[in-house]
Amino acid sequence: MNIKDIIALYNAKKELYGKETYRHVSAIMQEAKAQHKSEFIGDDHEQSWRAFKGKNLEKLIQHIIEDEINSLGLTIINGNSLERINPQNLSRELEIVKRNLLIDYHEFGMHLPDVDIIIYSPKTYQVLAVLSSKVTLRERIAQTGYWKLKLASSSITKHIKVYFVTPDEDGTLISRSKPKKGRAIVETDLDGSYVLTEAKIEESEKVKTFDKLIDDLQKLLIKSA
Repeated sequence: MNIKDIIALYNAKKELYGKETYRHVSAIMQEAKAQHKSEFIGDDHEQSWRAFKGKNLEKLIQHIIEDEINSLGLTIINGNSLERINPQNLSRELEIVKRNLLIDYHEFGMHLPDVDIIIYSPKTYQVLAVLSSKVTLRERIAQTGYWKLKLASSSITKHIKVYFVTPDEDGTLISRSKPKKGRAIVETDLDGSYVLTEAKIEESEKVKTFDKLIDDLQKLLIKSA
């Protein structure tokens, strides 16, 4: 079981649901879980599945939006790629992108924020937005808020939008009128969250369904031009 298998499941659902397929990501992952379990060798499948699911959710999200991101003239990469590659082996483009995203901890050095997806302009190497993708908000929403504050504290990175993308399987984002802590963090500390869910949510400027992400990135691109 790997990301290609999950993409195949997504494409099969796309035949049924078209542009609304994003609402069925949790169901797709449930199907993937059954296949993953049938191939699993070991004592703790749940632990193995949680790690697998988290890692491949971000890859699936990147797959879903990559063509549309490219059509805007932007480039999308996995956030870990800048960490994994030996600095000496980075292309000039990625080296500049990395420098444009670094956070200065002064005597403790320069460090990259923990983000899953990076969207940047291949012409200017300017980072427009970073995305964190998790199954539920409790997994990393406060940490994502921290990275937004750190990026906003520097004139070099303050323009970078920080978004959270999630299936919101625990329903944290559903209500704006009676917000849970995770929704409060999104509304006050992030630039927004995009939700892949069948559930009806109370939308706002900061919380929207996933299909609105590309439109918002297009507006962001126009503003930054």
